[in-house]
Amino acid sequence: MNKIIDKLESWKEIFISNIPNITIALIVVVVAYFGSRIINNLISKTLANKIQQESVRNLVSRVSSALIFLLGLYIAMTVLKFDDTLKAIVSAAGVSGIVVGLALQGTLSNTISGVVLSFRKNLNIGNWVETNGFSGEVIDINLNYFVIREADNNTVIIPNKTILENPFKNYSLTTKMRISLECGIEYGADLEEVEKLTKQTIQNHFDQKKIDKYVEFYYTEFGDSSINFLCRFWIDSKNALQKLSAKSNAIKEIKKAFDKENINIPFPIRTLEFANKLNVNKEKIIEKIS
Repeated sequence: MNKIIDKLESWKEIFISNIPNITIALIVVVVAYFGSRIINNLISKTLANKIQQESVRNLVSRVSSALIFLLGLYIAMTVLKFDDTLKAIVSAAGVSGIVVGLALQGTLSNTISGVVLSFRKNLNIGNWVETNGFSGEVIDINLNYFVIREADNNTVIIPNKTILENPFKNYSLTTKMRISLECGIEYGADLEEVEKLTKQTIQNHFDQKKIDKYVEFYYTEFGDSSINFLCRFWIDSKNALQKLSAKSNAIKEIKKAFDKENINIPFPIRTLEFANKLNVNKEKIIEKIS
């Protein structure tokens, strides 16, 4: 017990003698933490007018913030006279770096991919993209993962490596989209009148001259119950939701125009006959079942 008490007394004396150093180290860490946050916001605002890509601004500000905090942590450990510990950590990191690198291949790959994605000019935060079976607005590109908010407000987190290795469609790179609309009309309809009416309806609700385009109309096939056609037109749009909304409006307007001119959009009809005309002995069937 005397040895334990003596040890505790020695620790107490060491702690009391190092209170000034501990206080300074804590102050340095706190200042470094809040300083890193201030630097993060300051760099983001400074680069806002110089770098258009928000992903690049976020990457630079986050790296700078991390460096400021690490510098403060290093100063705090120096104040506490942990120089020998730091040297041991650095030397050990050099030996174990290869092992850790092999164990964290996936993480390092995502980090490198995040840097590459941040500097891509054809991909930025706020764009509406479609990739890996998901479609939505890009809300974050960091060093580990890629975040998309879908149309139903669900958030999808995708590893950066997956984005970089697979193709993606960016709807925000253009302000014009073409919509393809397929439909069918009855065989007794006047084909020229249907074509004229469809083009005029689309033109009235989606001005093609304004965007220097025109409505395309093609009859495609003789179907089982209708003559099918394809109508294509352009809209001003930057995401898939606007495209879907425009297609829905086009369907409603074409249906109204056809109804007004008594043009029928046929649908297949199936007749089911349940009369038993086969020579089946029901009594023998019942006997076998029983």
